[in-house]
Amino acid sequence: MTRASRFAGVAGCVLVVYLLFLFEILRVPFIPQDVSRAILPTLPWWVLVGTGAYLLFQVGWGLFTFNDTPKAHEELLMDIKTAKDYLSQRGVSIDS
Repeated sequence: MTRASRFAGVAGCVLVVYLLFLFEILRVPFIPQDVSRAILPTLPWWVLVGTGAYLLFQVGWGLFTFNDTPKAHEELLMDIKTAKDYLSQRGVSIDS
């Protein structure tokens, strides 16, 4: 089973449970009904904002710790040099 199919299966199950709670087919346990009516409609936005914040943190952390991986740094510099050489052979002017 691929990672995408596992994600789709879990996301589908979570969506079904969320819709059951949202349309009050099932009651949310341990939470009063007026509180669940206030929270459930905004829950997808909080999930979206939280996921975006997590992904931005991951990108920032990767940039912050990039110099801690000298092998990847050297590979990136070699790729840049190879791309510049390839483009200059094809007649594309490079500003550096």
